[in-house]
Amino acid sequence: MLEKNIQLSSKMVLVTGAAGFIGANLVRALLQSEDKMQIVGVDNLNDYYDVSLKEFRLQEIKSVQEEHKGSFTFIKGDIADKGLVDEIFHTCEPDIVVNLAAQAGVRYSITNPDAYIYSNVIGFYNILEACRHSYDNGAKGVEHLVYASSSSVYGNNAKIPYSTEDQVDNPVSLYAATKKSNELFAHAYAKLYGIPATGLRFFTVYGPAGRPDMAYFSFTNKLLAGEKIQIFNYGNCKRDFTYIDDIVTGVTEIMQRSPLKNEDGVRYQIYNIGNNKPENLLDFVKILEEELKQARVLPEDYDFEAHKELVGMQPGDVEVTFADVSQLEEDTGFKPETSLREGIRKFAQWYKTYYK
Repeated sequence: MLEKNIQLSSKMVLVTGAAGFIGANLVRALLQSEDKMQIVGVDNLNDYYDVSLKEFRLQEIKSVQEEHKGSFTFIKGDIADKGLVDEIFHTCEPDIVVNLAAQAGVRYSITNPDAYIYSNVIGFYNILEACRHSYDNGAKGVEHLVYASSSSVYGNNAKIPYSTEDQVDNPVSLYAATKKSNELFAHAYAKLYGIPATGLRFFTVYGPAGRPDMAYFSFTNKLLAGEKIQIFNYGNCKRDFTYIDDIVTGVTEIMQRSPLKNEDGVRYQIYNIGNNKPENLLDFVKILEEELKQARVLPEDYDFEAHKELVGMQPGDVEVTFADVSQLEEDTGFKPETSLREGIRKFAQWYKTYYK
């Protein structure tokens, strides 16, 4: 259970991963709100995907900042650099920390595990340590740590929809294991040092200027290049696609509500943020086809069937993701509701403008 006890106005907010998909959209929304915050964003701008897309997001933040009175300062750096993290906390003294920096991608974690340990484990540990020491010498300290977890922690959970009460001890990828470790670390720090911490399990986030490695984006790129798209598990997968604006609204609502003590006396909470409506991959591909043609990203006579290939399940994948968001709705009054077609339409329109 959370209580609404943090007024965002005049707060110092640290957002890590500020040039990332969720981070950049969150910063823009905070700047556009009536709460005049000081926001510090950190991102290492790595080349896991096209850096120019991250620079585009930062430029959008700059444009929003010029129109509003909120303050945004960007620092290029890596949260795995403990000295940098400590310096930022010492200089900025953040009231709220939103940790969105992470090495993303399930399949990439299978072949490049070092990147995940470096960013998702060591980086998050550095954030926790900095939060811990923000209380030194009687200082007020961090009022709320909000951090990104993932629906991947559920693995091949047989029970659907996925509830935060379910056991999550069987990850099927290293990425999922690092996100589960984040939850364990955050709980330990909340218990030992009193840091109010809330983890958010995001479900398949998509939208304009998203990550190019996500299916809707990579499929579009491949189709434009005349390449085939591979639909895993022969199309027999379902995903709880969650539009970026819904994710940002959820994060903003949670930022303002630090956890009350649970039955163990720990100020710690976990929430799902998903659309609560899993979509079959073949239906998703059909919607993508229609909206790409409608936006004139692809010609009306494009032969979609000739460019589809049904293949088996990939290592690290799961068949279904399905979020139970009842706790989120009960505590905040909010649940995601953007339809997949509406979200894909906005992506297709953005893609047409950005690339063509």
